[in-house]
Amino acid sequence: MLRKLQLSGCTLAILGCAAAHAASIATTATINAAGSVSATGLALTGTASLTNGIGSGTFTAVLAIATANYSGPYSITLSGGGAINGMLTVPATALSGSGSGSATVTGGSGAYSGAAGSFPSLAVTSTIGASGIALTVTGSGTITTGGTVGPAPPIVTAVLDAASNTAGVAQGGIFIVKGTNLCPTENPTAVYNVPRPTVGSDGVKITFTPAAGGTATDTLLWYEYNPGGASQLAGILPSTVAPGNYNVTVTNGTVSAPFAAQVTQSKFELFTQDSSGSGMASVQNYISASEVDLNSFTTGNGKSTTISPAHPGQYMQAYGTGMGPLVGGDNSASPDYDFSSNGYKVAAIVGGMNIPVLYAGRAGYAGEDQITFALPSNVPTGCTTSFQISVNGVLSVPTYIAIAPNTTAAACVQPGFTTAQLQNLDDGGAYTAGGFSLVQIQETVSSVGSIKSNSASGSFTEYTAYQFSGAASAASATTVTGACTVTESTTTGAVTTVSGSGIGLDAGAVTLNGPSGSSVANLAFTEGAAPYYGYSLMLATTGLPTGSSGTGTIVAGQYTVSGAGGKDVGKFSSSITVGAPLTIAGGLPTSVNRSAGLPLSWTGGNSSDLVEILGSSSTTTGTGANATTTTWGFFCTTTAGTGGFTVSSSVLLQLPAATLSSGNGFLEVASTVTPSTFNAPLTAGGSINGTFVSFLGYGGQVSYQ
Repeated sequence: MLRKLQLSGCTLAILGCAAAHAASIATTATINAAGSVSATGLALTGTASLTNGIGSGTFTAVLAIATANYSGPYSITLSGGGAINGMLTVPATALSGSGSGSATVTGGSGAYSGAAGSFPSLAVTSTIGASGIALTVTGSGTITTGGTVGPAPPIVTAVLDAASNTAGVAQGGIFIVKGTNLCPTENPTAVYNVPRPTVGSDGVKITFTPAAGGTATDTLLWYEYNPGGASQLAGILPSTVAPGNYNVTVTNGTVSAPFAAQVTQSKFELFTQDSSGSGMASVQNYISASEVDLNSFTTGNGKSTTISPAHPGQYMQAYGTGMGPLVGGDNSASPDYDFSSNGYKVAAIVGGMNIPVLYAGRAGYAGEDQITFALPSNVPTGCTTSFQISVNGVLSVPTYIAIAPNTTAAACVQPGFTTAQLQNLDDGGAYTAGGFSLVQIQETVSSVGSIKSNSASGSFTEYTAYQFSGAASAASATTVTGACTVTESTTTGAVTTVSGSGIGLDAGAVTLNGPSGSSVANLAFTEGAAPYYGYSLMLATTGLPTGSSGTGTIVAGQYTVSGAGGKDVGKFSSSITVGAPLTIAGGLPTSVNRSAGLPLSWTGGNSSDLVEILGSSSTTTGTGANATTTTWGFFCTTTAGTGGFTVSSSVLLQLPAATLSSGNGFLEVASTVTPSTFNAPLTAGGSINGTFVSFLGYGGQVSYQ
C-alpha cells in the first residue's frame, strides 16, 4: 500500500508537469485614453501598458453613463500578440477631476484566453477640453492566465516606519510592509532574533532596489504575520542603504510588483502604546534604579507593569526608531550609540517646551532608539500634554504624555474629567462624549471677496485611554484651559487616520430647527458611515457671485437639535440661544511668522464667552493612490473677557510651513455663549452628557512662515 501511494503521488506530479499551469502575474496598468460623451456612453481610445512582462498595446472602451459610475467593457490589444478583455468602472466625479475606479479581467485571446483578474483600486484623473475628455488610469492588480491556478502572488500596499506608520524609512530604522500574501506564515507570528536573516526560513525576503538603477539590498527580517492573507512584515533597513528613492519588492515564492518608497538619513518617530502611531506615547517614568513606570493617567498597577503619570522634575525615557544610520550595529545583540553626542541636535518638545536630552540613540536594541531627558519643574502639565522629538530641526509625529500637576500628585488633571474617570481609562475602560455645534465663519477669498458660510455638525464618540487626546479636545469645547493642544491626521488615498479619533456611535435621524428669519425648519443632518457616524448639515453660504447656496443661515435666536434615537444612542433634544460674533482688532492676519508667535485681540461678547483659536497646515508626499497628506492643527481656548490671546511659537513651530498660493494653511477665531448641556441615553446602558454650542467668527487661508 505504501508503494502504491508513493507511485500515485509521483504520477500526479508528472501529470501536473504535463498540464498547462496558470500564471498569476502581479502587474501595474497605465492607460492613457481620450474620447467624448455621446448618447450611448463614453467612448475611449488610446494606449495601455502592463508591467512584469505583459507588454503594451492599444486600448478601447465604451462606458455606459450612470449617476455615480461609468462602467462598461474594455479591450487591450497587445503589440506582442493576444488581447485582454474585461470591465472598467470609472467614478463620474473623475471626469472633471480625479477619483478611484476599478477593473476586472474576464478573458482575452492568445496567452490570455480564459484569463481572470482584478484591479481593485485605480487612480483616475481627467481633463475636459474643447476636443473632449483626456483620461489617465493607473493602478496595481493581478492577472491569472488560463490553466491550473497557482498560488496568489504577494502584493505590497504600504511601506511605513514601524512607529508612526507613515511613509518614509530611515537608514538603520525599523519599518513595516503591509499587503496581501506577503508570507505563508499563519499564527503564531514568525519572529527572527539577532542575528536576523535577510531571507526567512520560508524563503520570504524584502528587497530595496534604487529607483534609478543599482545594486539591490535585502533587508533584515524581524517578523512575518499573515492572518488570513492580510499580511504584514517587519524589518530593519541596513544603515548602508543610501538615502533616495527605491522600489520595494517582497519575495514569497514569486516576486511582488515594485512599490515606491523613500529612504532618508533620519526620520525619528515615537512608539505609541497602542501601536497606532499617534496618541499616548510609549514612555517610562524613572522612579528608582529598581522601578520605571509606564506613563499613564493614574498611579497603580497596569496589566503588565506599574503605571503612573510623570511629575515635574522627573527623568523620562521615550522609545522610537529612525534616529539615523549606525554602521555595524544593525544586526548586533546590543548596539550602543549616542547620536546626540555625535553631531545630532536632539530635543524633547513637551507642551511646546524645548528640553535638552541626556541621551538619544541605540541603547541595547537593534533599530530601536531611546531618548532620555528630565522634565523641568515648570513643565506644562495635564493628561494630554503634547510630546514630540526634534532631530536636527525635524519634528516627529505629535503624541502625548500625562504629567501630574506637582511632585506628589497621584494623577494628572484634565479639566472636565474626574480621577475616577481617568482610573477607568487606565483599567481598560472607555469614555463617551457627544455634542453638536452651529458654526458661522466669515472669510475673504481672493477671487470672490467676503463670503459667510453656515453649517452644523455633531457626533457621539467612544474613546479609550490611547485616544484620550480626542476626548480631551471634545471636552475643551466647554472647558476653558487658556492653553493649546496640537493634533495630527494622515490621509493615504481615501483613508484618513486622526490622532485621538475614537469609535463613533449611531444616534439615528437628527434634525435642526431655528428662529424666524433663519429658514432653518426641521432640516435633517446627513449621517456618516461606520465607524465614525458623524453628523453634518451644510446651510447657506452667502456672498458668492451667483448668490447664496444651500438653505438656512445662522441669525440671533434659539436653535434646537433633536435626535430620534438609533442603534447606540436613544432620543435626545437640546436648545441654545445664539448671539453676535466678536470683533477682531485689525482682522485676521494672512501671514503668520511661526517663530514670533501669533498675538490676537478682540472686543465684544460676554466676558464668560468661550473663544476658540485654531489653525492648521499640511504636507503631501507621493502621487496618485499612494499620495499621503499629513495635517497638523493647533487648538487653543480662552474667554472673551481676556480681550486677546497669543499662540506661542512653540505651538506654531509644530506646524509645517505653508504659503497662501498652496492653500495648505488655515486660521480661525470664533466664540460661543455658554454651551447648553443635555443627557442622551445609551442603548447598552448608561448615558452620555452632551453639549450644544454655537461658534461665530472669522477664518481663512493663511501662510505660515
